[in-house]
Amino acid sequence: MNAGEASTGGALRRPLVAVVMGSESDMPVMQGACEVLGELGVEYELKIASAHRTPDVVREYATRAEERGLEVIIAGAGGAAHLPGIIAAYTLLPVIGVPVKTSALGGVDSLYSIVQMPTGVPVATVAIDGAKNAALLACEILALKYSELREKLIAYREAMRRKVLGR
Repeated sequence: MNAGEASTGGALRRPLVAVVMGSESDMPVMQGACEVLGELGVEYELKIASAHRTPDVVREYATRAEERGLEVIIAGAGGAAHLPGIIAAYTLLPVIGVPVKTSALGGVDSLYSIVQMPTGVPVATVAIDGAKNAALLACEILALKYSELREKLIAYREAMRRKVLGR
């Protein structure tokens, strides 16, 4: 899937979630979010935009996200990892930050950057390389409004339970 392209299929027929990353090198991690969203039938769009190299693109994307019908934004970034915070500064939509593991500091730099947002500009933060959990959290937020998604999450958890029990 190319950046900016909506996924196909799924019960919820318009992109509700944005999966944004600072560079194409983040895609192997962020693909986990796309897989979970696809499995649960949630439409999403992908966007590559750097908080530092293309700040005008990030601003425009974040400020117009809600009017385009998006309801949750998942933003992954490594290193300085300012992308989730910059997006959160420009929208009232829930933003879930995914710290991407780095070669220099193993992703701890990314984690600290995302989790230490100032009061008033919150970013929910998952574990380093935790894109799958970010997608699940996004779906839990959406399930407050979309009952069919709530049912899918119940089934997803039941399948996990059965797998752990070996049934």
